[in-house]
Amino acid sequence: MEISKKDMNVLLKAQQGELDAVLMYNALAKVAKDQKDKDTFRQLAKEEGHHASVFHKLTQTELTPKHTKELLLPILYKIFPRWILYSAIAQGEYDAVKTYAPVAEKFPEVESVKNDEKRHGDTVKGLLDKEQD
Repeated sequence: MEISKKDMNVLLKAQQGELDAVLMYNALAKVAKDQKDKDTFRQLAKEEGHHASVFHKLTQTELTPKHTKELLLPILYKIFPRWILYSAIAQGEYDAVKTYAPVAEKFPEVESVKNDEKRHGDTVKGLLDKEQD
């Protein structure tokens, strides 16, 4: 199947975002104070890695993760209240749902990734449901 330039750009951006998210969630797992948060972030990192492989199969392009979020998020974790940081992370997951929607219509394998991103947003927000801070 021929992939349009527009769709390829979305797929490459998605692949990059998923690779970056693996590093980000693993970094957060290292600094999180709560064990449930640590475990959740490790699980999300694994799932984001799977998502990156889904996009890699479509793009057939090797990308290197960027370390920006990996370096920045642990610092933000120490500066901001969890509710602010986790809400922002969840919003990033929800934004991915919107970004992936057009390509999910053309590539069925992206549909499950899109659905996972919604669940990831809900999962991160759910970490705030318990009493903390």
